[in-house]
Amino acid sequence: MPCLRDLPDRPPAPSRMRACNMLAAAGIVLGVAGILCPAASAEQLPRSVLFLDQFEVASPFSAAIYAKFRSTLDAHSPQPVSTYVENMDFGRFGSPQFETALEAFFREKYRDKPVGVVVALGSAALDLTMHLRPALWSDAPIIFAAVDEHALDGVELPTNVTGTTTRLNLADSVAVARAVVPGLKRIAIVGDPPDRQYIRRRVAAQLESLASEVEVLDLTNLSMKHLKTRVASLPIDSAIIYIGPVLDADHVAYTSHNPALSIAQAANRPIIVQAETQLGTGVAGGIVASPTSIGEETARIALRVLAGESASNIPVTASAMTPIFDWRQLKRWNVSADRLPSGSEVRFREPGIWDQHRVQIVAAIAAVLLQTALIVWLLLEHRRRHVAEITARNAMSELYQMNRLATAGELSASIAHEVSQPLMGIVTSAAAASRWLTAKTLDVDKARTALAQISRAAYRASEVIAGVRGMFQRDTEGTVPVDMNRLILTVLKIVRIDLERRGIEVETLLAQSLPCVTGNPIQLQQVILNLAMNAIEAMHSEQTRVLRIKSELTQDDRIHVSIEDTGPGIDPSNLGRIFKPLFTTKAGGMGMGLSICRSIIEGHGGQIWVSAGSKAGSIFQFELPTRTHGS
Repeated sequence: MPCLRDLPDRPPAPSRMRACNMLAAAGIVLGVAGILCPAASAEQLPRSVLFLDQFEVASPFSAAIYAKFRSTLDAHSPQPVSTYVENMDFGRFGSPQFETALEAFFREKYRDKPVGVVVALGSAALDLTMHLRPALWSDAPIIFAAVDEHALDGVELPTNVTGTTTRLNLADSVAVARAVVPGLKRIAIVGDPPDRQYIRRRVAAQLESLASEVEVLDLTNLSMKHLKTRVASLPIDSAIIYIGPVLDADHVAYTSHNPALSIAQAANRPIIVQAETQLGTGVAGGIVASPTSIGEETARIALRVLAGESASNIPVTASAMTPIFDWRQLKRWNVSADRLPSGSEVRFREPGIWDQHRVQIVAAIAAVLLQTALIVWLLLEHRRRHVAEITARNAMSELYQMNRLATAGELSASIAHEVSQPLMGIVTSAAAASRWLTAKTLDVDKARTALAQISRAAYRASEVIAGVRGMFQRDTEGTVPVDMNRLILTVLKIVRIDLERRGIEVETLLAQSLPCVTGNPIQLQQVILNLAMNAIEAMHSEQTRVLRIKSELTQDDRIHVSIEDTGPGIDPSNLGRIFKPLFTTKAGGMGMGLSICRSIIEGHGGQIWVSAGSKAGSIFQFELPTRTHGS
C-alpha cells in the first residue's frame, strides 16, 4: 500500500519510510480490531478534539480554519466540546528528530487528557498523525483537512479515517493567468521550493508538465530581498503564481504575517494565488480555497463522529475552490470582468455614488419631484387666478362702463322728461305774451299773466335740475365706517394687471392707524378707481410711468388722499372746468367721471381738486372728514 509521504517528487527519508511502515501496520491492526470488536465504535467518544496544525501560529489561513471550526462546534454541538490546538510549524521545523520529540511531548502532555477525535490540518500534519496514532491515539478517529488531493493518490486509508481534500493544481492557476494577462508566455513561480512544499505534494511534476505550455521562471529558492528585485522587472507577457511562503535572507522561512503583501508591493505583474486569505494584499486573485468552508466542513464531520458515526462510513470529499478576484487589481491591470472564469466573484469594488448615498439620492429625487409638482401646481394656480382676475377686471370694466352709460342715459331721460314740460310751458307762455303785446289793443294784464307763467315754468325747471343734482348729495342710508387705506389697496389689486401690462411702477405712502370715515364704501371706492384709471390712461405714451398714492391725516383731523401720475399733465386753461359735467379731454370720454367723483366727495362732506405734479403729470386730491370729526 503506498504511503502518504512516499511521493515521486519527494525523496523518502528514513522517518518517512518508518511512518509508511507504521501506517500500513496501523491499517492492518485497525482492520483486524474492527472485525473482532465491531461494538467498539459504538462506545461513547470523549468530548474533546485535538487539532494538529502543520502551519505556524500566525498563519492567516489556518487561523481562519480553526476559528470557523470552533464556532461551528459551539453552534451545533448539544454538549460542550474541548479543543486542543498544536501548531507544529513544519515550514521551519521538519526533521526526524523533531517528529520524535513531538511524540514524546504529546505523550506526556496528553497523558491525562483523553482525545476523542484528532483533526490533522495539512498533508504533513496527516503524515505525522498517522505516524503517532498507534502509539498515542490508537482508538481515536482521524479527520484531515486542507490536504492536497494528490497526497491520497493510490493510498488506501486506514479504518476510522476521513476528511476533505483541496485541489492545488498549478494548471488551474495558469488558466487564470491567461485570463488576466492576454498573450501570456511565461509564469514566475514564487514560494517554497518543491522539496519544502508541505502543502502541495506534486509541485515538481506540475511544473514539468507546464514547461511544454509556457516558459516557467523558477523563483522558489530566493530570499525575499532577491525575490523583490526579480519580480519588479518581469516582462510584460508574464504573470506571477504564488505558492508561498518564501525564504528570508538566511534561507529561513519568511515570518511576515502575509508574505504576499511584500511581494505584491514590489511586483510589476499580476499575482495569482490559491488561498482566499491572500486576497486584499495586492494580488489579482485566482481559484482559491476558502478556509471558512474547510473549517465548517471539518467541524460537521467531527460532530458526526462525536455523535457515534464511524469515520470510515463518511466519504472523503473535496473542498470547493472558488474563482475570486480583487476589483482594484483588475482595474490596475486593465482586466475586463468578461475575461474571468465563469462564476467568478469580484470583491473590493469601490462603491459608486449610488451605493454610498442611495438614501440621500432617493430623498433628493423625491424632494425635487415634490418641489416640481408644487411649482407646476403653483404655476397652474397662478395662471388660473390670473385668468380669473382678467375676467373679473374685464367684467368689472364692462359693468362700470355700462353703469356709466345707463346712469347717463337715465339721467338724460330724466332731465329730458322732467324739463320738457316746463320748457314747453315757457315757450307757450312766451308766444302768448308776444301776441298780447303785439296786438292792436294792448292787453297788459294778459301779458303780465303770461310772463308770470314763464317765471313759474322756469322755477319748475330749476327744481327739476336741483332734484337731479340731489341724487348726488349726501345720503345717510347705507353709510358705514370706511378704512381708506383698505379701499386704496383693494383698488390697486383691481388695477394690478393694467399696471403690469403698461409697466407702471406703484409707490404708496399710506399713513398708519388712520381713523375711519363714514360713508358709502362702494361710492368712495368708485372715486379712487376712477382717479386711478384716469392716471393709468394718462401715462400710456410716457417713458417714465409712476403712480403715487398717498394717504395722511391733516392737522384739522381730515383724511387727505392724493393720486399722482407722471403723464403729460392738464392744460392750466382746463383746470377750472375739469370737474364740470360733460367736459372731457379724451376722445371717447363722456365727461361724467370727474363730475360724479366730485358729487360723491361733496356728498360725503369733503372736497376734491387737482394740481400739477411735482415734476410732471397731475395730482388729484380729496379730503374727507373723519368719523369723529364728521359726527
